Amino acid sequence: MITVSTISSLHKIPAIFTCFPTLIAAESTRHGGVSPAPFASLNLGINTADDPSNVNENRRRFFEAIGAQTSQFASSHQVHGTEILYATEAGRFEGYDALITDKPGLLIGVTVADCVPILIYDCEHQAVAAIHAGWRGTVGGIVRETLSSMQQQFGTSAEQCYAYVGTCIDECSFEVGPEVAEQFEPELKCVDVETGKGYIDLKRANTKQLTAFGIPPVQIGVSPFSTVLNNDEFFSYRAEQGQTGRMLAVIGVRN
Repeated sequence: MITVSTISSLHKIPAIFTCFPTLIAAESTRHGGVSPAPFASLNLGINTADDPSNVNENRRRFFEAIGAQTSQFASSHQVHGTEILYATEAGRFEGYDALITDKPGLLIGVTVADCVPILIYDCEHQAVAAIHAGWRGTVGGIVRETLSSMQQQFGTSAEQCYAYVGTCIDECSFEVGPEVAEQFEPELKCVDVETGKGYIDLKRANTKQLTAFGIPPVQIGVSPFSTVLNNDEFFSYRAEQGQTGRMLAVIGVRN
């Protein structure tokens, strides 16, 4: 089942959230921007070699398309860790790979180009989370830790949560060495018997953390897209040897 509906060339809205009119939730594509190759074209990543004026214009276009402004946005320079920020105001922060907030009108988000973006909405307490999960964050349980932080900060319960596991590298493309593969449970990895290479399913690994917290599977949407297999639609750091742009996945409750 397709869990993402296309609204414009600039972004996709997770279908799991479309029944909540007060919620803004979207992930960007690589289309509709002004950046030249190799960042073509909607590069939203600040920490790239792209001209900052291009990134600023791309961000303006993206936020306009989702009915918001860049001045409403809180994000962080991500470090592939498990630190979580309770965001109370817009701005650019440092060292966090997940953000949570219950402030109306404040959007939070993460940048990705193969790693997994996870968006969570607590419809009872009107609280949200945006998570960046690479393999290190996944192993560190960043989804689990974020949900625990929401529980402590807002009183979040699993039954009232809706979640989206966004577009990222697919299992067939995410080849890892044995030192990485051994950190994942057997059900989350496979080995090519001919080559001996290991592959990790990051979508499934992070979905498992959502269900382990108690979120009902019917309240979890998973992107059917891959940054590698659908590289014409999304940026992939691995497929493009690091010379590429970044997408944003954002979420917030309207004023």
